[in-house]
Amino acid sequence: MARVELVNIRKSFGAVKAVHGADVVFEEGSFTTLLGPSGCGKTTILRMISGLESPTGGDILIGERRINDVPIHKRNLGLVFQNYALFPHRTIGENIAFGLKYRNVSKSDVAQKVKDALDIVRLPNVEDRYPSQLSGGQQQRIALARAIVIEPDVLLLDEPLSALDANLREDMRVELKAIQDRIGVTSIFVTHDQSEALAMSDKIIVMSAGRIEQIGTPEEVYNTPASSFVAGFLGASNMLPARVVGRDARHVLLETAEFGQTAIPLARAAALGTMISTGDKAQLMIRAEKLTLGPAGGDAPQAVIENVDYQGQLARYFLRIGETQLQAMNMIDAAPFMAGQTVSLTLNPNACSALPQDTPA
Repeated sequence: MARVELVNIRKSFGAVKAVHGADVVFEEGSFTTLLGPSGCGKTTILRMISGLESPTGGDILIGERRINDVPIHKRNLGLVFQNYALFPHRTIGENIAFGLKYRNVSKSDVAQKVKDALDIVRLPNVEDRYPSQLSGGQQQRIALARAIVIEPDVLLLDEPLSALDANLREDMRVELKAIQDRIGVTSIFVTHDQSEALAMSDKIIVMSAGRIEQIGTPEEVYNTPASSFVAGFLGASNMLPARVVGRDARHVLLETAEFGQTAIPLARAAALGTMISTGDKAQLMIRAEKLTLGPAGGDAPQAVIENVDYQGQLARYFLRIGETQLQAMNMIDAAPFMAGQTVSLTLNPNACSALPQDTPA
C-alpha cells in the first residue's frame, strides 16, 4: 500500500487545458473515485499517475517518492482497463503471469502467485483456459487478477465495469470493492457512473472541465454538494431560485416562490460561505426522492403531474408548479399518481441544501 499525492498537477494538450492545478491526496489503503462527465480530466489524471501521460506541471508522489520522471514499468502499479486488454492467444495463466516475467520471480513462485490471484478473484482452476472461453465478467476478474498478482503499491482502474451489462455491472462493483477491502491496496477508480461512485468509494473527487468541484465522502458530496454542478451530476435534483431572508446560529432561512420560507441547517448551507447576508440571492436544492407527493388539497403547495416514469417499486414524476418544473421520485404503495392529476408537495427542510446563486449548472 502507498499514499498518492498530486501537487498542483496540470496538463495541457496544445492550447487545451485538460487539468487545471489539481491538489489531491489518495490515502493509503483507500478506494477513491474520480467522477465526472467525458472530457472532465479524470482519465487524464489517471494516465499521469500511471506514466502513460506526462504532466505539464506539478508533482506526483507515491509514498515519499516523486515519480514524474519514473518510467511506467518502474512505478509498481496495477492497471485495469475498460476493454480488459487480455492477450487472446495466451492462456489465463499466461495472461496473469505476464507482469511477473520482468520481476525475477521463479517459475514455482509464478505458479503459486497466479493460483493465489485466481483465488482472490474467485476463479480457481482456470489457468489453462483462454479468454474467449470466459464470460465478460470473468474476463474482467482475470484483468483484475493480472493487476494484483504483482502486488502493486497502487491499483488504477479506468472505467473497468462500463463494458458489462447492467446486472453484471452491479454484481461486479460489489465484488471489486470486496476484493479491494481484502487486499487493502490503495485504489484509484475512474467512472462517469454516479451509482458506482456512491456504492464503492471511501472518497469521491467530482470533476468538471478539468477542475475539481468537490472532494468528500459519498454522503458529503450527495447530501451537501458544493455547487450546482455536483448537485445535478449526482442524482436528480431540483434547483430553485431563492433569497436569503434570515440567519441564526443553526439555520439559514431561504424564501422561494414555490415553497415560501424554508429553514436550511447550516451543515447543509456551507457552500454559501460565511459572508452571505439577508437579501442575497441563493438556490435551494432538494433531491427528487426527498420531494413527497400527496393527494391534492390542504395548505401544502399544489402541482400538476405532467408525466410519469413508472419504474416498478417507485415512480419518477415530472411536475409543474406555476412556471416551475420539478421532478420527484416516490415509492409506490398501491398505484402511482397519474399524468394530469393535481397533487400536494411536501419537502423536508433537513433534506434541502443551500447553494450560491452563481454556481455553474
